[in-house]
Amino acid sequence: MFVGALPPLLFPLPGIPMYACVVNLMETVMKTWILALLTATALTGCGYNDFQRLDEETKSAWSEVLNQYQRRADLVPNIVATVKGEANFEQETLTKVVEARAKATAMQVTPETLNNPEALKKFQAAQGELSGALSRLMVVSERYPDLKANKGFSDLRVQLEGTENRITVARNRYIKSVQEYNVLARSFPSNLTAMVFSYQPKPAFAVENEAAISAPPVVDFNKK
Repeated sequence: MFVGALPPLLFPLPGIPMYACVVNLMETVMKTWILALLTATALTGCGYNDFQRLDEETKSAWSEVLNQYQRRADLVPNIVATVKGEANFEQETLTKVVEARAKATAMQVTPETLNNPEALKKFQAAQGELSGALSRLMVVSERYPDLKANKGFSDLRVQLEGTENRITVARNRYIKSVQEYNVLARSFPSNLTAMVFSYQPKPAFAVENEAAISAPPVVDFNKK
C-alpha cells in the first residue's frame, strides 16, 4: 500500500538507472516551480495585484458613501418630528421629504450595484431627490421664526450640514478610486490582465451638476 503511493518515477523501468528517474523527477518539480514563479511575476508586472488593491479600495470607499447616506437618512425622522411641531408648516414640503427618504432607503444596494450602471444611476437619482427635498425644507424653515429659534431644530440643521459635507468627501473618494481602477483597466499592459480575468471598468458615479462633485449641496443654514 505504501509503495503504491510513491511517485512512479522513483521506480525505474528496466534498463533505466534509479538516479536517472530521480533526476527526471527533480527536473519536473523545478520546471513546475519556475513556471509558477514566472506566472506570478508576469501577473504582478501586468497589474494583477494593483487590480486587487484598487478593487478593495473602491469597495471601501463605496461603503463610506453608504454610511454617510444612512447617517443622513437617520436624521430625517427627527427633523420631520421637530418641524411637525411648528403650526401651519407647509405640509407639501414635509411630505416630499418623507417620501424621498422612503424611496432612497427602500433601494437594495448590493456589491453588484457598483458594476451595474443602471442600478447605480437609480440609486444616485433617489439620493439626489432626498438632497433636494431636504434643501427645500431648510429654505422654507427660514420663514418660521419660532422654528429657527428652536434649539433642537438648530442642532439638527448643523448635523445635516456636516453630514452633507461628509457625503461629498466620501463621494469624491469613491469617484477617485473608480477613476484609478478604470485607468488601470484601460492602460497597456494591464488591460491584457483585465481581459484575461474579465475585469471590466466600473461605472462612474456622476451627478447631474458636475460642480457638486467638488462642493457640498448649497444649503444656507445661517440665513437671516
